[in-house]
Amino acid sequence: MHIKGKPFKPEHGENLGYLPEERGLYKKESVLDVMVYFGRLKGFSRQAAKDWSMTYLDRMALADKAKIRLDKLSSGEQQKIQLGVTVMNSPELLILDEPTKGFDPVNRRLLMEIIEEQKKSGATVLMVTHQMEEVERLCDRVIFLKNGQSEAYGTVEEVQNLYGGQTIRMTCSGTVPPSQNYVISRQQPNHVELAINEGADQGAILQELLAGGLQVREFTTGKLSLDEVFIRIYGEQDNAETAAVA
Repeated sequence: MHIKGKPFKPEHGENLGYLPEERGLYKKESVLDVMVYFGRLKGFSRQAAKDWSMTYLDRMALADKAKIRLDKLSSGEQQKIQLGVTVMNSPELLILDEPTKGFDPVNRRLLMEIIEEQKKSGATVLMVTHQMEEVERLCDRVIFLKNGQSEAYGTVEEVQNLYGGQTIRMTCSGTVPPSQNYVISRQQPNHVELAINEGADQGAILQELLAGGLQVREFTTGKLSLDEVFIRIYGEQDNAETAAVA
């Protein structure tokens, strides 16, 4: 690994923040003691580490648990602590492995705000995630890996265009007929999204759907989402890998 074009050395560690998928914290210690300990490792004075930690805990609605042992917290709360000790020194390079895995939408949004603030402050963020809405919100470039090989790489727009770039969203009833012109990317009761194959005509697709007996009440077109690109690349596979650079 190279940092700023130079081989990584131990002294670069102070400018690196790493959040592994498997969390590594001292679970028998109190929340505040753990955060202060990591702050000291990152060059904070004890008081500065305590002040920063309490401000962060208050933002995470965890200030009342500062003196509680870490293993008494829920897994989501522990994950918030792990992210806190990762970003507390405002690292220049932030490496995150599934940072919001298992979070509800409210807490996911909160953690994404923290990560977005790091990016705005000048940090480079390298993030592994399966949450495509996070990539679309935060990242400048994305790479999809399949069987250890790069399947698609570029800006979000470049990757969308690589796979046709357009989608159809319909409110309808009936069965969508199979076609060479599109792929069903999402299907719910009375709602279907189709990823349009390259070169296919949207008007012709509508006529094809109607001729196949589909009752269409609403028909709109738009840009292919990264969720739909994801399905194009991996289908129903469970071993998908996505890395994104913010």
